[in-house]
Amino acid sequence: MAELHRPTARDALAVASLLLAFAALCRIPVAHSAPVGAQGWHDGPMPGVRGMTVGPIENALHPDRGYGSKRCARALREARRMGANWVSLTPFGRIWDLAPTGVALTFETPFRDNRRAVKLAIEQAHAQGLRVLLIPQLWVETGGWRGELELGDSEAWQRWAGGYADFILEWARVADETNADMFSVGVELRSWVTTTHAPSFVEIIRRVRRVYSGLLTYAANWDDVEDTVILGELDVIGVNAFFPLASEPEARLDELRDGAHAAARRMGQLASAWDKPLLFTEFGYTTRKDPAVRPWEWPEHLSDVVVDEVAQAEAYHALLSAFIHHPWFAGFFVWRVYADPDDVSQEAEWGFSPRGKQAELVLRDAFRAWLAADGPRPAGVALSRHRARGVGRY
Repeated sequence: MAELHRPTARDALAVASLLLAFAALCRIPVAHSAPVGAQGWHDGPMPGVRGMTVGPIENALHPDRGYGSKRCARALREARRMGANWVSLTPFGRIWDLAPTGVALTFETPFRDNRRAVKLAIEQAHAQGLRVLLIPQLWVETGGWRGELELGDSEAWQRWAGGYADFILEWARVADETNADMFSVGVELRSWVTTTHAPSFVEIIRRVRRVYSGLLTYAANWDDVEDTVILGELDVIGVNAFFPLASEPEARLDELRDGAHAAARRMGQLASAWDKPLLFTEFGYTTRKDPAVRPWEWPEHLSDVVVDEVAQAEAYHALLSAFIHHPWFAGFFVWRVYADPDDVSQEAEWGFSPRGKQAELVLRDAFRAWLAADGPRPAGVALSRHRARGVGRY
């Protein structure tokens, strides 16, 4: 019988070097690395998304706190250390009301300055080994939800489509110039993409494809994504996943899990019907009692709030644990932290941010978990890992 080879110190060093090289390779962002199409996500070298939305601070009074600033670079480093491999950036355009004719590119700062800041933030993210989803959004100045646009007759809808195209194509050019890894063509535009007005949106998507060559998504609301008729034009189905996990207060964790599994069954059927991966372009729960009953309620609209970090953490746990084992689930972006980690003025204590709260621990565990979208586990990857311990310690 041949004698078995006994590994030497040189063998161990060689293996360690290969593993380090492989790990370093995995951290290098490759622009537009996945081919476009229904199977593009799975065919390309694209592990599951473990993402964090980094919100803007678009205020001319604080030029050192927004996208592209040193503080933003720190926020991105923090996301990377927590275990994120993606971030989403969310520049805004302004419309006056729910019957607009176009989109004002200037939000809180001149568009030229904001464009430059977003480009710098994308470069900062790539330097940290983070992939980037650029997801421009609409802000309704007089209130109301962008999903309830009421334009009137077909001529008004065509005029609006032209104005929106100008807005989204400007940001698509930014995505292309910076090699952003994915681009969203819209966010929560229910009255447009679920109705007979949708063909004009399809034309905009096709115009975006002529400008930007990376992966395209659209962020549908959780309760209308199944009615969204433009999904065939996308590479990845996007969902703003503010799913209610319970209908009554004081729900137990097992009841939240049941609600999450019901949502996963629905989304799995949708992904299968369109033969496309599905991504949480946003998910989140506020830091309050019973956040999973009406998770879409905005923190600023709430009063007499009971802050409850455990309830937020349990909602995170219930939702993510129901999805990450499905191969059709591409991953998630948590909503959200801000470009300046120390600026606590952006939302109330009971807001969505998980930073410095119990939900941060759940999120870090989810970032470290093996997602089915990652594909088969490579040899040598541990089947279990230590849980995150200590908020803010990475």
